Amino acid sequence: MPQDIRQMRVDLAAVFRMAAHYNWHESIANHFSLSVSEDGKQFLMNPKWVHFENITASSLLLIDADDPDTMTGANAPDPTAWIIHGHLHRAAPQARCILHVHSPYATAVATLADPEIKPIDQNTARFFNRVAYDHDYGGLAENDDEGARLVRVLGNKSIMMMGNHGVLVTGPTVADAFDNLYYFERACQTLILAYSTGKALSVLSHEIAEKTAQSWEDYGGYAEAHFDQTKILMAKKDAGFAA
Repeated sequence: MPQDIRQMRVDLAAVFRMAAHYNWHESIANHFSLSVSEDGKQFLMNPKWVHFENITASSLLLIDADDPDTMTGANAPDPTAWIIHGHLHRAAPQARCILHVHSPYATAVATLADPEIKPIDQNTARFFNRVAYDHDYGGLAENDDEGARLVRVLGNKSIMMMGNHGVLVTGPTVADAFDNLYYFERACQTLILAYSTGKALSVLSHEIAEKTAQSWEDYGGYAEAHFDQTKILMAKKDAGFAA
C-alpha cells in the first residue's frame, strides 16, 4: 500500500493501544476513524467488536462514507459506528480524525445536568468556548437522522460532549485528536475532583480563559511531540499494533 496510507494505519492503530493504556476504552465498544482521502469520505476505522488491545494497522477497515453497500458486506462495521463516523466524515471536513470514547471522567461529566467544562485551571481553560454540547441523547445511534443530528450539533467545533453518553474528539491529524482527547479527559478529571470537594469552584474570567485557550492553540508542535513520545512508550510495551 502507499507509504502515507501505511503510516496512517500505524498511527491510528497506536491510538487504540494508547486508549487501552489510559483506560479510556470500554470492552469491545467505541470507535476511532481517520480520513485517508482528500475529501475526507474514505476513512480507516476499527473492525466490529475487536478489543482496542487487539487492533493492528492491517486489521483496520477502509470505508467509503458514500458507499450505500457498506453495511451489507462481510466486514461491515458496527452499525452505530457507521452512523456516527460515516455522517461526520461525509459532512464535517474538519473531522479528519475522530475519536469517540466513554472514558471515565468525560462520561461522568457528560451525566451532569450542567456538563460544561468550567475553566478552573489551564487544562480546563484549554477548552473554553471550544466544545459543542449535545443535550438530546435518545439512545444508540441507529439511524441516519441521528447521524445528521450529531453533525449539526458538532458544527464547526472539534469536540462534542455527548450528554448522557461520552465524548467525541476530532482533529486534522491523529496527533491533534489524541492530544485533544488526552487533555480533555484530564480536564474532566480535574473538574470531577474539584466538584467532589463540595466547595465552590474558582472559575477563571472569560478573558483569562480565552487567553489560556489561545495560548494552547499557539503552542506549535506540542501535539506531534506528545503523540510521538507516547507512541514510543506503546512500542516498548508491545509493538504489535504496527503489524
